Amino acid sequence: MKFQENVKFEEDLDKDFLEEIKDRSGCEEIDRCIQCGTCSSSCPMSVYMDYTPRKIMYMIKNGFKEETLHSFTPWLCASCYSCQVRCPVQIKITDVMYALKRMAIEEKAYPSRFSIPIMDKEMHKILTENGRSSELWLMLKLYLKTRNLGGMIKMAPLGLSLMKTGRMGLKKESIKNKKQLRSLLKSVKEGTK
Repeated sequence: MKFQENVKFEEDLDKDFLEEIKDRSGCEEIDRCIQCGTCSSSCPMSVYMDYTPRKIMYMIKNGFKEETLHSFTPWLCASCYSCQVRCPVQIKITDVMYALKRMAIEEKAYPSRFSIPIMDKEMHKILTENGRSSELWLMLKLYLKTRNLGGMIKMAPLGLSLMKTGRMGLKKESIKNKKQLRSLLKSVKEGTK
């Protein structure tokens, strides 16, 4: 019989994780979390999460970076702000979840079976290349990259009806002055460093 080690030693924890999340989320109140559980009881998605929002706050405060970034919880957050509105110490929990998603994408630590990070990357590519989103091409890339051909076939009737009514076209949408867009994006990227 093989045993899997579930113990995390203090030397394995990331002491800078809390500060990094504070910086990325703009939420300085995380370390004031009193572990009351109001966020978890308010969350309509908590029953589907591997770690409740309360547990995520605990993990951030204590340096469990790997476990937090590989968690399904941030990806299941519905951004309904119920947790944030009801938090007695006014922690911006939804903003923390957004920061965790961004960090997981940057570090390629997101759960592989979720399509949200893939859709985010593809949408970013389309917008930086063309300046406008083309829903048809975004969905095609998403379904092909997630290898979800069954989902693509299932959604085909909806796509066809959107095309018939003129709400979605085959043509890739694009802006005229792409050079100006690239210049703008470059200056924004340099300004954030």
